[in-house]
Amino acid sequence: MKKESGVKWKVGLFVTIGLVLLVAALFFLGKQKNLFGSVFHVKSIFSNVGGLKMGNNVRFGGINVGTVDGISLLTDTSIVVDMVVQEKVRKFIKKDATAGIGSEGLMGDKVVVITPGSSDREPITENGVLSSRPTVETDQILSSLKTSADNAALITNDLASISSKIKNGHGTLSRLISDSSFSNNLNKTVVNLKQGSEGLKENMEAAKHNFLLRGYFKKKKREEEKKKQEAEEKKKQDEAESAKK
Repeated sequence: MKKESGVKWKVGLFVTIGLVLLVAALFFLGKQKNLFGSVFHVKSIFSNVGGLKMGNNVRFGGINVGTVDGISLLTDTSIVVDMVVQEKVRKFIKKDATAGIGSEGLMGDKVVVITPGSSDREPITENGVLSSRPTVETDQILSSLKTSADNAALITNDLASISSKIKNGHGTLSRLISDSSFSNNLNKTVVNLKQGSEGLKENMEAAKHNFLLRGYFKKKKREEEKKKQEAEEKKKQDEAESAKK
């Protein structure tokens, strides 16, 4: 008899613990899925949900505020996503807010991300419809990254090829860097240009003293002096007028 009472006591304790754990699990899951507490419903229409599933999170301001309650086809190009959102955040979600589909990390679960609207607009109503943003597919991101990587590889190969040609003495740039005779010829060209410029200057000085051209240069000099004198007189007149004012 005592043995049967001990077994019943153990069974009762086991059942009680099981029920407590079950209730705790249900409460935890219900809290995560917004089964408890005040909530409201909101919708958004997408052309592509990108693998979004029922039960996925809805985020606002970077925090989870609800879950996806349903996904259904409206037309062959429109998909309605129903969301259950916590009532306490309704005042922050305005009528001009928008919804988009993102992911938790590059390869994580899909989430609906609600972006705030204008602060002076009214809050969204029950079963209100949010405007949607185009969904960026993970495949598109990976394709873009692959294109960038391929372009970087081509540029690296081209730079390596140019560097190799310069090192092996191919091309004008390589000759300029490594060929001393090419560099010497360039230096001589610069010297000749400088000498030619100095010779031209000397010829101009000689022309000024030539009796055939002396009158021309004197005339040019007088014109320059006249312009300079007129500019000085005008400046004095402007200063005098300014002083009178």
